[in-house]
Amino acid sequence: MAKAKQKIDETKRDWRELMPLVELESRPVIMKRIGGKQIAVFRTDDGLRACDNRCPHEGYPLSEGSLSPDCVLTCNWHNWKFNLDTGENLYGGDRLRTYPLEVRGKSLWVDLTELPYAERYRAISDSLHDAFDDYSYDRIAREIARLIRIGADPLDVLRLTIDWSWQKMEFGWTHAYAGMADWLTLYDEHPDDAELRLVCLVEAVAHAAYDVLREHDYSFSTEAKAFDPDRFVADIEAEDENAAVAAIRGGIRDGLRFADFEEALSRAALQHYNDFGHSLIYVTKADALIERLGDTIMQPLLLSLVREIVYASREDKIPEFRAYASRLKQWGQHKNQVPDPALWRRKGIDKSLKAVIACSGSSPEQLYRALLLANAVNLLSFDIAQQDRIHVSVSGNVGWLDFTHGLTFASAVRRQCSRFPQLWPQGLLQMACFNGRNAAFTTPESGLEQWRPDNIAAQLERLLQKVLDHGQGEHIVAVHLLKTALAVREEIEQLEPVEAELMVAALTRFFESPLKRRQARRIAFQSLQFVARE
Repeated sequence: MAKAKQKIDETKRDWRELMPLVELESRPVIMKRIGGKQIAVFRTDDGLRACDNRCPHEGYPLSEGSLSPDCVLTCNWHNWKFNLDTGENLYGGDRLRTYPLEVRGKSLWVDLTELPYAERYRAISDSLHDAFDDYSYDRIAREIARLIRIGADPLDVLRLTIDWSWQKMEFGWTHAYAGMADWLTLYDEHPDDAELRLVCLVEAVAHAAYDVLREHDYSFSTEAKAFDPDRFVADIEAEDENAAVAAIRGGIRDGLRFADFEEALSRAALQHYNDFGHSLIYVTKADALIERLGDTIMQPLLLSLVREIVYASREDKIPEFRAYASRLKQWGQHKNQVPDPALWRRKGIDKSLKAVIACSGSSPEQLYRALLLANAVNLLSFDIAQQDRIHVSVSGNVGWLDFTHGLTFASAVRRQCSRFPQLWPQGLLQMACFNGRNAAFTTPESGLEQWRPDNIAAQLERLLQKVLDHGQGEHIVAVHLLKTALAVREEIEQLEPVEAELMVAALTRFFESPLKRRQARRIAFQSLQFVARE
């Protein structure tokens, strides 16, 4: 049922004298300034009409536009067309505001009355939804700015975005939600800068819009059952999405909060080397989003997260990482070798896993620190020539974003395993998997001297400012710049200055180096090779 419009109190209408009628006698259109607005008034076959003079697209003066006999106003800059009677955009873009007019004696009066807040909020949020569905980046920015201007809670746009997108993610969470959590971090760090805050909101909304563009809704089971952590983890292991979803629904029905689900979600995420570490990262970001945006978005986020973990690729089941399971069983059975990042330098997966077991008598925090730095060295020494190699196997499709995950996953491991210490063996061995996979694509020299920062704090701030005007055409690249920078900033709080220098040097090299995303010739080579063997 459509919501009834709020009636405006006629005694509170804002009628103002606009101009003498004589000014319109010899002119088909005139622009007047009143009440901080520019109003364009047109003479039409059906009488006088008034609208905002600035086109809601990019501000071109509509008094310079073209008006057809059937009252269609065309902005001559980009050919946007509006029904001048209603303000409807005939191309489906931003609406044009129109104004009631009255002739009083020899003067023309205009009604500048604002609609009730609820009606304005609904109209702008509906328009934002249209922009979201079209993935219209600049229109998304304008509609968010309009919501902020009328006094709405700016974070409502993120709640709305989750509502519009969570059922359209076929395989559950994407980087859009993880990035949303990180954009929120930057948003909160710039309370007095409206421009940068808008950047953060637009980037978060637009990324989700891109990821679900032209997708339909994918249904979830509506069943609910009591939440049992062990049963929940077993259901995910069995890839029984309906049962796992029912457990989340039942837990929320019974009043559980995110903290009540967190241990089981972390266990499920680390049950395997899931989706190249994404699942555990997403658990930490779900925590941040729910804490910041409130429990109203908990169910959609968790249902989508469950779907992601259920569908996640289980890398430890492929030959490359198969030693992971046997090494996990050996945890704590070897001598107390002291963890040192050098133990993992340019070591493959099997040797990296073996080195973790050799050090498993040390504290998890010591092991974590060494593995974190080993992965930072990998990022710092990535063989950039790998990006330009054509005749490589599919397993050689390794690039910058693979290396950044060694650090963002490490940050997630520290967070979740510190809360649930029984998960340290899985987290640390999976950090070794990252090291071993990426080590084969590094150079013997680290390049530390070239990228060493003069001032750690200043360099981090410079890089984060660069994120806010990143210039990247792909959301996936922008969000990796963002999340890697925030992970580095968080992790260096636990490190000595010389170790922090290494981390920031690695981050700087990532930011400042060319990043090749489309491998046209490589894909052609691999496709021909693959098809020839069919």
